[in-house]
Amino acid sequence: MDAGSGGGEEPGSSPGGERPEDDSPRGFLEAYGRGLRMGSFDWDLDSGLMHMDRNAHDVFDIRPEEYDENPETLGMRVPPGEGGRLDALVSQALKNGDENYGAYFRIRTRDGELRWTHTRGYIRRDADGRPRRIVGIVRDATDELNDATVQHERAAREAVRRRETSVVQSTTAALAHARTVSEVIDVLRETHGVEHLGATSFVMGLVRAGRIHLVAEGPSGSFVPGTHVTRVDDPYPMGEVVRTLKPRFIESPEDFATSYPELWPHITHLGIRSAAYLPLIAQARPIGAVGLLYHDRKGFTQSERNVLVALGSSIAQSLQRAMFYEQEKDLAQGLQQAMLPRSIPSVPGADIAVRYRAATGQSLGRDIGGDWYDVIPLPGGRVGAVIGDVQGHDTHAAAVMGQLRIVLRAYAAEGHTPATVMARASVFLHELDTERFATCLYAEADLSTGVVQLVRAGHLDPFLRRIDGMCRRLPVQGGLPLGLSAEFGRLEYPVTTVELDPGETLLLCTDGLVEQPGTDLDDGLQALATLVGNGPDDIDELADRLTASVGARGGEDDVALLLLRRRGAGPAQSGGRLTEHVPPGDPDALADARHMIRAAVRAWGAGDRADEIELVADELVTNALMHTDGPAIVTLRVLTGPGRRLRVDVEDTSSALPRRREAGDDGVSGRGLLLVDQLADVWGVEARGGGKCVWCEFIVPDRD
Repeated sequence: MDAGSGGGEEPGSSPGGERPEDDSPRGFLEAYGRGLRMGSFDWDLDSGLMHMDRNAHDVFDIRPEEYDENPETLGMRVPPGEGGRLDALVSQALKNGDENYGAYFRIRTRDGELRWTHTRGYIRRDADGRPRRIVGIVRDATDELNDATVQHERAAREAVRRRETSVVQSTTAALAHARTVSEVIDVLRETHGVEHLGATSFVMGLVRAGRIHLVAEGPSGSFVPGTHVTRVDDPYPMGEVVRTLKPRFIESPEDFATSYPELWPHITHLGIRSAAYLPLIAQARPIGAVGLLYHDRKGFTQSERNVLVALGSSIAQSLQRAMFYEQEKDLAQGLQQAMLPRSIPSVPGADIAVRYRAATGQSLGRDIGGDWYDVIPLPGGRVGAVIGDVQGHDTHAAAVMGQLRIVLRAYAAEGHTPATVMARASVFLHELDTERFATCLYAEADLSTGVVQLVRAGHLDPFLRRIDGMCRRLPVQGGLPLGLSAEFGRLEYPVTTVELDPGETLLLCTDGLVEQPGTDLDDGLQALATLVGNGPDDIDELADRLTASVGARGGEDDVALLLLRRRGAGPAQSGGRLTEHVPPGDPDALADARHMIRAAVRAWGAGDRADEIELVADELVTNALMHTDGPAIVTLRVLTGPGRRLRVDVEDTSSALPRRREAGDDGVSGRGLLLVDQLADVWGVEARGGGKCVWCEFIVPDRD
């Protein structure tokens, strides 16, 4: 008989264990007393047919013509879960040699009402003890719902319901902290919520572009070829729940095989007896589906279905948050990368390594920040290195950073001094429609001489790693952060000059590389110096190790890092650099400049080109004084590297570019640029902020 609600005979039922003298159904009715809505059955175990009288038909609310004496026909009134439990009870009684059994179970009437029913059956065996018949009664037990034992059963079911509800609540609480799709999947696995609901494993798919992409598979070996990506209209349970937006409860292997004949042959070996597939619905649209697979369950009660649907709703909400988070994160990181330089230019005479590590905060938006780096090739073998940090961790900080990086690069390329570059960048940031400020460190390195000019705006000091591996912090005088210095009218930025020997490395970084929660900043700076000193010699490997150390200690801030190493090995070679300021209308200053040029050219071993260099340098200084109203600044340098060169720079305050012109009537004026072009190996003009620089280079012999 396919019916039952687990458990044995309940108190309040008819007496058990007494054998009526008459084995006929009528005899049983007389033994129990004729009551309201009570019927009898006679089950022939050899043929499998069960005869029921009219009263029994009434109890099951089934018409005589609807019943063909096959017990499975009663499945139209007995829910599968109830029938499964009673089948197990009868089977156990037959195996144990029991003479009778009794149980309460529910039936669903024609109008959909659930009604309690009680059955008692007596097992008749032959001489060998083999069961041959079961005769018994069924009766309406609705009025017995208030019986203490029935109440105990209801309490037990309520306890199960509370436990399942608790599992859903605890799982939902854990899902609230999941930020990504993979974290949602991990929560379902690690909290054992699926196991506590009785499921052996689960599968999950997300809807993307009209297809279901499997993101979590079931037990090991359960992957079905061709199901990693399926169409919504494919004949699979996930596709069905996504199409219909309704859960699908598969209550038996037969149900699985009949409903999904293409899928079932591939998972038969897994021993799955039932499954619950739930649509994941967010904002009235399906975003995916989850399937719970069971090895030891047959059927689902209404309470169990409600709990599973509630779990599906929690998973859907968490997945939607995770998908929104990942979309925002991708956009934020894309913006961040777009604001940073796409590539670092190759700089002759230097090895450069840069790194950026995004923040890993707990709130949306903290995965992006305003940290940046930049490398700016400059004329004359110089290079600018920038590290900075805009206040805040959001897309606005990244946008401000991008604008600030571009203008700072432009000011440096125009030829402004490092202090002027920083001051103008501060004014620009102050004039933006933003309340953000920024810290910054700008280093301008002359790679031919090793002279580095440093300007700091509220930023961390740089570090210097020597050839022997020792690393120390370089104290640099500083001004207010960019934006604040303009607001308070304090745009003075002192310049600190240091020497960078060949093989030495300059390190610039943002505070995310040194700050650690609960520790002093000085301790972090000392730890960084130690880490750099013990790090590998290769500049890229060193950069990788430094950024990896942030994750190892649990740092959450974003990090920008720039390493600049002057090429070469061994002690520094004296390249030579001299500068002279020549004010207008001062003959003595002009004479001093000419003396300095002559002395430097002779001392640096220009050989037979000494006269040419002196003549061209004097011509450039004279032109600057004659054709501008300001002073001239003359700088002589020896450039080492491929071929030894002597460079002459003459700066003035006029933005007008020099041009060739015909010589005057006196035959003297107008020959300056022609002379420079004929004698110098190469020459040019560079914009320098409010003025310009005319430069030329001469190849000179190497010194012994």
